[in-house]
Amino acid sequence: MPKLLEVIDAVIAYGREPVVHQVAFGLEAGRIGCLLGPSGCGKTTLLRAIAGFEMLAAGEIRMRGQVVSRAGWALPPEQRRVGMVFQDFALFPHLKVGDNIGFGLRHLSEPERRARVRALLELVGLAEYEASYPHQLSGGQQQRIALARAIAPRPDLLLLDEPFSSMDAELREQLAREVREILKAEAVTAILVTHDQHEAFAMADEIGVLSRGRLMQWDSGYNLYHRPANRFVAGFIGEGELLPGEVLNDTEVRSELGVIRGPVPAGCRPGCKVALLVRPDDIQHDDQSRLHARVVAKAFRGAEFLYTLELASGTRVLCLAPSHHDHPLGEALGIRLEIDHLVMFPQPGQQQV
Repeated sequence: MPKLLEVIDAVIAYGREPVVHQVAFGLEAGRIGCLLGPSGCGKTTLLRAIAGFEMLAAGEIRMRGQVVSRAGWALPPEQRRVGMVFQDFALFPHLKVGDNIGFGLRHLSEPERRARVRALLELVGLAEYEASYPHQLSGGQQQRIALARAIAPRPDLLLLDEPFSSMDAELREQLAREVREILKAEAVTAILVTHDQHEAFAMADEIGVLSRGRLMQWDSGYNLYHRPANRFVAGFIGEGELLPGEVLNDTEVRSELGVIRGPVPAGCRPGCKVALLVRPDDIQHDDQSRLHARVVAKAFRGAEFLYTLELASGTRVLCLAPSHHDHPLGEALGIRLEIDHLVMFPQPGQQQV
């Protein structure tokens, strides 16, 4: 299927210093993408280039097959049919909610404009607030009005720059799910920028993880968690620890937690040293197990405790266990490994064939 958006080996530089390095990905119409990464990784800079506010030093950006940016040239933002939702929502305080939403609909007749505004107010669940002013709404309500205003002109692409950053973590994830439903109802193609992986998982179909201006992996949230492409993605997504291991053969790796079976990295010979990714849900509490680890920290999460466990070597791992069983610090906890997705990386300097 043709891509609505294609970013092709994009390079963005400030002076002679590149801040985005040959990033490439595509997004089909109706899909929601996300640029995810820590502060300073280049995700907002890349979003601004897609919008037309930053110039490319190399590469191209295409929309519906047409080049909109290349080195030294960019189609002006107002000609790209791109909508934006900013961190501060940027609602007009002197305009009522209905007028905020209808601001970009001046090309429509008055009856058409009123119908579109009413339809969007119904869609975002705020039909009764058409005559209210932005300051009379909660932060979450303002966010939905800003979204309605952005999608009112039916842009080809909607860009959302950290739109939930001013809200607490629980509300951010809830709003991300609500925004996803709204965008899917309107069949809007969108890209979200965030540093919060829970937001990304709740909202996006595809997620690109960036580090220091480079795209580490563009994939589904499921694959980023269970099949990370490299150590950075494995460490940034979810929680987990990298344990040392040694390849025994094509299907077995020895570790402090025992022999683990699964596909080993391509080209790793027997004896190859690897780092094995172990997630909290890979370690099961089992009183019958001969393998024990000492509880050194714990965090209550309602239905579960997240335990930090210390192995005999001093290596620490995480374990999720039902909160019905409250184990004190210092207790030796019986554990067993239950890994459905074996992820490992060759240690630096290991010879491969």
